[in-house]
Amino acid sequence: MGDKTDVWQGTLALMVLRTLESMGPQHGYGLARRIEQTSGDLLQLNYGTLYPALLKLEQEGYIKSSWGTSENNRKAKFYDLTKAGHRQLKRAAAEWEQTTAILARFLTPAEEA
Repeated sequence: MGDKTDVWQGTLALMVLRTLESMGPQHGYGLARRIEQTSGDLLQLNYGTLYPALLKLEQEGYIKSSWGTSENNRKAKFYDLTKAGHRQLKRAAAEWEQTTAILARFLTPAEEA
């Protein structure tokens, strides 16, 4: 199972918000690498997926962006969590916890339930 998988639909926003909460402002490349690293390198993050998601999160007011200089001295857009983003992260995390608990009920063998 060494192949990387794509990010599941509906989870990218949660992963971005959580990464920004834990690491502070990040540029797109840094976010992508951190999400892949956190997954144990099991996820493959496509930039064609990441940047539209970042734009959508910014339009929704959950993140804000500003230009800065990356660690390799290049101009980069950095993203940071807003107060609304913190609230959305709590809501989304609670929804995913409930969803995974429901799915776990279906995946648990009958004799264990």
